[in-house]
Amino acid sequence: MNRTAIVTGVGAIVVGAALTALFTGDDAPAPAEDEISSAQTPAPETETAEAAEAAITAPAATQSTEMDDDAFGERVRAYLLQNPEVIFEAAAVMEQRQQELQSANDTDLIQQHADALFSDENSWVGGNPEGDVTIVEFMDYRCGYCRRAFPEVEELIASDGNIRLIVKEFPILGEQSTVASRFAIATLQQLGSDAYKAVHDAMMTYKGDMAVPALAGLADDLGLDAEAITAHMDDDSVTQVIDENRALGQALQISGTPSFVMQDQILRGYIPLEGMQEIVEDVRG
Repeated sequence: MNRTAIVTGVGAIVVGAALTALFTGDDAPAPAEDEISSAQTPAPETETAEAAEAAITAPAATQSTEMDDDAFGERVRAYLLQNPEVIFEAAAVMEQRQQELQSANDTDLIQQHADALFSDENSWVGGNPEGDVTIVEFMDYRCGYCRRAFPEVEELIASDGNIRLIVKEFPILGEQSTVASRFAIATLQQLGSDAYKAVHDAMMTYKGDMAVPALAGLADDLGLDAEAITAHMDDDSVTQVIDENRALGQALQISGTPSFVMQDQILRGYIPLEGMQEIVEDVRG
């Protein structure tokens, strides 16, 4: 979450802290002797239930409501100027609570969609099929951060040796993204897993337009049957995979790429190799 947004969003918390400090701090006005005496004297036995209820429900902030608004505002402002750290303390608390809520929500979403995430027969599976950790990556071939993450994900899988990787084609950056995903899915459906991996890797490092003739040229360079791939690109089975992946991403509240699902966590955005390694270690416990 953006730090500025957090600081802006904690205004109510900060004011509440200021009010508490104003009325409970060392400089709060001492009660008059008659107030002390009254507080220490038991209520008469004849007190009615209605009177007791009224005492309980009486406004707790009577003193603050009776203060002149301008004077009260100045006191709050003065407190915050003298104690600016309160703002950042409140921001830290809010950020922690937001993260905890997001994490709990993500765990529930992953449980609800576990089959579509981890047991989908239409997605490419690489790494160690029997790995003790599964990573699901939602990616787009035109996404700059996906391209940046690509060699680091490859290094993670190769160096660890015990991670199962599932790739979800998630084209969200325009028509060329969809064309590239169709080409990759058609390759998987027509020519199999090894051919998909070769095409996938080539497209992740390709710098030209993701147009069909260019992609067919990549396939030719890899010794693959480009004609079989392009003929299958508009098949309903290819469309179904893309539609299902987009629906799954929406259900998981994923709106950008790359995004990763690791065990019970959803990681939205680019993560460097060291960060992914730490997360994998945490997942393993």
